[in-house]
This record gives sequence, structure tokens and C-alpha cells, in this order.
Amino acid sequence: MSFLGKIFGGKKEEKGPTTHEAIQKLRETEELLVKKQEFLERKIEVEIQTARKHGTKNKRAAIAALKRKKRYEKQLTQIDGTLTQIEAQREALEGANTNAQVLNTMRDAANAMKLAHKDIDVDKVHDIMDDIAEQHDISKEITDAISNNVAFGNDVDEDELEKELEELEQEDLDKEMLGITVPSDALPDVPAELPRDRARGSKTKTEDDEDFKMLESWAT
Repeated sequence: MSFLGKIFGGKKEEKGPTTHEAIQKLRETEELLVKKQEFLERKIEVEIQTARKHGTKNKRAAIAALKRKKRYEKQLTQIDGTLTQIEAQREALEGANTNAQVLNTMRDAANAMKLAHKDIDVDKVHDIMDDIAEQHDISKEITDAISNNVAFGNDVDEDELEKELEELEQEDLDKEMLGITVPSDALPDVPAELPRDRARGSKTKTEDDEDFKMLESWAT
């Protein structure tokens, strides 16, 4: 309100209806116009029946009924146009109301996210992730060190073993070509005790008996 308006008592600015209130009023107007459409359609049907009833018998009454039908049809056309405008306006308001609600929800979500990130420092997050990665590396090194076979190192050269195997196979092949049969059976069993071992065993037993007798003589 301007300064002069305050002095001379200007009108107070009226607060407009909310979006929800405006949508509700538009729907009520639509319902009213639809009811008027139905009323006019019934009136038109009545006038048509009246015109048919009089026909050429009472031409004046028939023409009057048709004139009234024309007026009703004109009103019906006007209502159709008004309904189209009101529906478009209502749909626009509903869309605006939906957009406002979506925007408010997104704003609340942004504020909540801002509050959640309030005490989080991005640099500290990077430092924490670096520490985690470093600890993972240390853990992997420890696991590798523990699983490493220290007592029995894997220092065998596979290529050297394969070469030795090829030489053995070639040696067997050369012997077969020269007619020398390589025995496949096991070597004959070695006697459990050789003759000289038996003689040595008996001699050792005799010597033990003599030592035992000598000890007995000392004891008595």
C-alpha cells in the first residue's frame, strides 16, 4: 500500500485462494455447467418432439418450438466452449500444484542431504579411503608372507626337469633301437641276512657271553 493510501484509508490487498481452493472451485463450476448441459439437451429434445407433434397442422407452434430449440443449442455450444476453457485451466493448475509439491519434496531432500554432509569433510573422506587402501595392501603383503613356503622354497627349474625327462625317454628309445631290452621288473629281492652277517651275529653273541661271565667273576 502506498503512503497516500495509508493516509486516506486505501483498500487492503486481499489474499488470493490457494491452488487447491482454485482447483476445487473450477471442479464445482464444471459440475454446474455439465448439469446445465444435460438440462438444455432435455429441453432441445422436448422442442423437437413439439415441432414433430404440430408439424404442418399447426405450423406456427412448430416453428416456435424450433426457434426455442435453436436458442437452447446456442447456449449449449457456449457452455461447451466454457467447459473446455475451465478444464484446460484446471489441468494447468493441477500440473502447477504437482510441480510445486515435487519441487518442495526435492528441496526438502536437498536440505536433508546438506544436513547429512554437514560434518563430512571431502578431504578427510579421501584420506580415509587412502588409509583403507593402504591397509588392504598391508594385509595382502602379510598374507603373502605367511603363505610363502620358507622352509621349502620353490627353486626347482621346471624346464630343467622336463629336459631330463626327455633325455631319459631318448635313452630308452636308443636302447630299444639297439636291441637292448630295458628290464621292467623290479630287481631280485636282497636276502634279509647274508651268510657273513649271520657269522658276524653269532660271533658277536659269543663275545657278549664272555663279557657277561667276566662281570660275574668280578661281582663274586
